Amino acid sequence: MKKLAASLMISSLAASVGEAQERPAGRIAPPDVYIVAPGLGDYTDDLLFGDVWLRDELKPRDRSIVTVSALIASGRIAQVGGHVGRALDNGVTPSEIGEIITHLAFYSGWPNAISAVNATKEVFDKRGIEPAAAEAGQPLELDPASEAARAASVATSAGPVVPALAEYTNRVLFGHLWRRPQLSARDRSLVTIAGLIATGKAEQLPFHLSRGMDNGLTRTEVAEVPTHLAYYAGWPNAMSAVPVLRAVFEGSRSRCATGSGNPRRRAYCAEIRCGGRGNGIT
Repeated sequence: MKKLAASLMISSLAASVGEAQERPAGRIAPPDVYIVAPGLGDYTDDLLFGDVWLRDELKPRDRSIVTVSALIASGRIAQVGGHVGRALDNGVTPSEIGEIITHLAFYSGWPNAISAVNATKEVFDKRGIEPAAAEAGQPLELDPASEAARAASVATSAGPVVPALAEYTNRVLFGHLWRRPQLSARDRSLVTIAGLIATGKAEQLPFHLSRGMDNGLTRTEVAEVPTHLAYYAGWPNAMSAVPVLRAVFEGSRSRCATGSGNPRRRAYCAEIRCGGRGNGIT
């Protein structure tokens, strides 16, 4: 038995040494990347994780939320597990990860969400994370005036054409999903904006950008989302979002200056009055 134990220990050490040789210190990309596409390996180590992930404009937790959301929304399920692990390390709770998946079922479809569940379950099992607890907590309070205007708009635009879709939009999507307390309103906006940019749905962005700022996102944080997603959803999707951000920012700047903006947009307007951070958008 002692000889067997010693043999197993030597084998384990040899495997560890082999892995270290395959992935030298400081390298993050999978070992095969350096064999097939060494330039990609360098960009992964030095640029993506050595620069982009270290930018102060979004906290690591928010970057993980944006990344996981973009991967799920765009169906990049093979990459979800690794970033779920990173999200846990960056302070996103298992319950929040589960709710991100739930939220994105409505914005990117059930197949993507179910596939993400399977990938996430593997990570949870490896980390010994217990099954999610039963739902609890009071529904989130949404701004009554904004919700009334949104519901009326849905009823007018979609109601006459697809009445069932309009009814589900008002009753389920905004009447229930957006009120679930397992994820803050701010984080739901971050998830939604990331998912829309990653899937090239720029035409849906104006409403959700405005809603995100009402929910507490700052101009700097919003502008950093497409910057981060250029690396996860591609430059075309990121650049397609820029004109939309510009239009929303300009409209919000005017409303903040006149005091006619939504009073819930305090963080955004305070940043505008203080000059914000330079990000190339006026």
